[in-house]
Amino acid sequence: MLAVGDTVTLIKDLPVKGAGFTAKRGTAVRGISLVADNPEHIEGRVNGQQIVILTQFVKKAG
Repeated sequence: MLAVGDTVTLIKDLPVKGAGFTAKRGTAVRGISLVADNPEHIEGRVNGQQIVILTQFVKKAG
């Protein structure tokens, strides 16, 4: 179960639409926030960009 403020790790390389970069597997996303109307989405900051990530592509860190 994920909670606001958790740190997660990407388990797959993810192309970020509209930002022009790929978030690499193993990247830590700290201080996530939950998307209120969709439990399958979280928000986090990668490379200075706030992005929405599907929960199926992350695992909870440590």
